[in-house]
Amino acid sequence: MSWSCSFSTRRYATNLLPLIQSQPAAAQVTRQNCIPQDVSGGPEYSRRHLDLEHPADHHGTRAMGGNAMSAYARSSSQHGRAPGILLQLLEVRAFWEHYASIVLRPVWPAAPRGDGHPILVLPGLAVGDASTIILRRFLRSRGFSPRGWGQGVNRGLREGVLERAHNTLRELWAEQGRSVSIVGWSLGGLYARELAKHSPEMVRLVITLGSPFTGHPRETNAWRLYELASGHRIGSHDFHGRLRTPPPVPTTSIWSRTDGVVSWQCSVETRRELAENIVVDSSHIGLGAHPATLYAIADRLAQPEGEWRPFHRRGWRRLVYRDPGKLTATRARADSPSPHAAAGAHQQ
Repeated sequence: MSWSCSFSTRRYATNLLPLIQSQPAAAQVTRQNCIPQDVSGGPEYSRRHLDLEHPADHHGTRAMGGNAMSAYARSSSQHGRAPGILLQLLEVRAFWEHYASIVLRPVWPAAPRGDGHPILVLPGLAVGDASTIILRRFLRSRGFSPRGWGQGVNRGLREGVLERAHNTLRELWAEQGRSVSIVGWSLGGLYARELAKHSPEMVRLVITLGSPFTGHPRETNAWRLYELASGHRIGSHDFHGRLRTPPPVPTTSIWSRTDGVVSWQCSVETRRELAENIVVDSSHIGLGAHPATLYAIADRLAQPEGEWRPFHRRGWRRLVYRDPGKLTATRARADSPSPHAAAGAHQQ
């Protein structure tokens, strides 16, 4: 059958292996390249299978316009910086973000109600299903059928991790006879995107929470922890094109501009078709339990299958969710040289 789980670790991990391989210095992408100036077109969603050995030959190439591809092709000897010390210190608010969701439990019924379809929830680095308890309880209260990943602590891309996650995805799909939505927090979001690329026929929707799928590993403050937890060294191999390849399913990236772990520029979804960004004011550690995040996740998951629409910010939502278009446009202008500076550089 099309969902046969006969692939190997080596084949399935092709997109993520560059994250953990130690390679000689190679071309790297500057922080501003995390935000393309123009992205047009869209992937061909009629294809049911992806060749993970050559991901750029499929959806990712067709999803990017000429300007975006040029931006990705440009390289630099430097990568962007991870969030600074002030944002790292602000991560202590994660406690209050978790606590706020618990206190607000009586108003959980105000969030959109689901149709009972299965949700696979994948945790971030160095944590397990305990970290997603609030999220899964919230989803269950809203009529969804969430399941944790069941692999204990997420210690990075080790032998069999993605295969077991795929087995869980396949079991949910087969048991309930319905496509599965995947919610992945941080590193779990990278797993979610890869699962959707490999088996798009099983996946209804992908939601990532602060996942760095467009930047260099050192644009996060977790790369040393990744090396310690996984036992792999993060090299400087140019893996950006592979991770940027979008899943051929509706995709939502939820991120915070005040994230103290992952540089927010590296969580920006760049497609214009069946993809979006939702911005909340949250820490990284508290992102998956933040009340605004929970509401946005329920809103996305409650959409009827095959009737995906972008998240709207009308009414009270405008006060809670920032405009991702303005944020990315402002950052792109700040990172772009002025015409006079460019002219001067050209004359020199």
